Formats: sequence, C-alpha cells, structure tokens
Amino acid sequence: MDKLILGRYIPGDSIIHRLDPRSKLLAMFGFLLMIFWANNLVTNALLIAFVLGMVVLSRIRLSFFINGLKPMIGIILFTTFFQVFFTPGATILWEFWIFKLSVEGLQQAAIIFVRFVLIIFFSTLLTLTTTPLSLADGIESGLAPLKKFKVPVHEIGLMLSMSLRFVPTLMDDTTRIMNAQRARGVDFNEGNLIQKVKSVIPILIPLFASSFKRADALATAMEARGYQGGDGRTKYRILEWKLADTVAILVMLALAGLLFILKK
Repeated sequence: MDKLILGRYIPGDSIIHRLDPRSKLLAMFGFLLMIFWANNLVTNALLIAFVLGMVVLSRIRLSFFINGLKPMIGIILFTTFFQVFFTPGATILWEFWIFKLSVEGLQQAAIIFVRFVLIIFFSTLLTLTTTPLSLADGIESGLAPLKKFKVPVHEIGLMLSMSLRFVPTLMDDTTRIMNAQRARGVDFNEGNLIQKVKSVIPILIPLFASSFKRADALATAMEARGYQGGDGRTKYRILEWKLADTVAILVMLALAGLLFILKK
C-alpha cells in the first residue's frame, strides 16, 4: 500500500512541472478523448510514444509510473481476458467450449490493455507533477463559470484538495495498521477468498476510526480559524497562463490532428 502513487507529488523543475494546472487538466481531458478515439494499433502506438515522451520530459523515473499501474493490474488482466476469449471474430485460432480465440479478439484485447495503461500513466503523470493544492485550484478555476448557477465551486475545490492531500496519509495509516496486525500474527495472504476478505476487517475498523478522528480535528481547526466559505477570499498563489501552456495545448491539438489522419 505504501507504493500507491495516487495523490503523491514529486517535486521537480521539469517543463511538465512548470505548466499551469489548467493546461494539464485540459490536456488530460483531451488525451482521454483521444484514447477512446484511437481504434487501431497504429494510432495506439502513436499515443504510447507520446506518453513515453511526456514521461521523459517530466524527469521522473519510470518505476513510479509502473507502481501506479500495479494496483490496477488485476482489473486490467481480467478485462483483457474477456476481450481475448469473448470478442466475436471471423478468424478463429483456437476454440474450446464457450472460449474462442480469434485474431480480432487479440487485437481488441491489445487495444483495451493499451488504453488502461495510457490512462493510468497519464493520470499518474498529472498527479506526480502537480501539487494537490494547484490541482484543486485549477479545477476550481475551470468550474468558475458555474458560480453564476449558485454552484459552490470553492467548496468543491476545497473538498478535492483535502481529499488528494489525505490520500497518501491514508495509505501510510493502512501500511502502519497492516504492520501492526502482522506483528500480532495476522497473515493477509493465507486462506481462501472469504478468509482473505475477513482478514481485511481488522484493517478497516481502525482505519475508519483514524480517518474520522483526523476529519474531526481538521474541522475543529478550520472552525477555530474562522473559516466561513470561499466568498471574498483571496489566494496566496495566483494561477498564471504562460506561453508554455499555450504551446502545450497546441501540441495536443496537433496530436489530435495526426491521430485523425492515421485513423482513416
């Protein structure tokens, strides 16, 4: 659990780190659309090359991105398995009972696998190069027009920033509780599926208790400091859109155009 990457930020001075969080969020949204737009091996290969290029520019070790992939590997393999053996295809390579292995199934499974990996890598890149506070400010700024419809944009941004801030803390608490339970003789890898599920209960109860205690302490601290919502409040850090952010968006548009050409 201590290797979970979600919510963690790695300080750096790369060009990706210096981008405005709003441009990163726009790039993330556009990239997600492009991932589901790419429907063949050539376009997916282009997206893979692009993501690897972004990883190099971020100056963050590839191992961090692989660690971000590990918690989802079970879901990825499960989904890929179903795509391999249950996708209808004309070219059957192997068949047994309800399982049919076809060329079309292998191609679809490869595309689904790549989509999962690309989404996780790009979202990991976003969180590793953007502080939770900056990310929340970027989302709040993007949702600012909704203030006209009485949407509590500041409160949404505040909840998001606090949630992202405490994800690593919860992971550290989970690791600490698991180590304490192991010291008492609990084996989380022993037994069948039901026994493994039951072994999680000694983790969840103290974890929930710790989370509620921390939330209560945070609420008390905010109340003691006179927090009354976001109306009229100023910010210590002001977001500034720079030339590099415009270039980043233009690069994403160029990638979308190239993807459109290769998709035909």
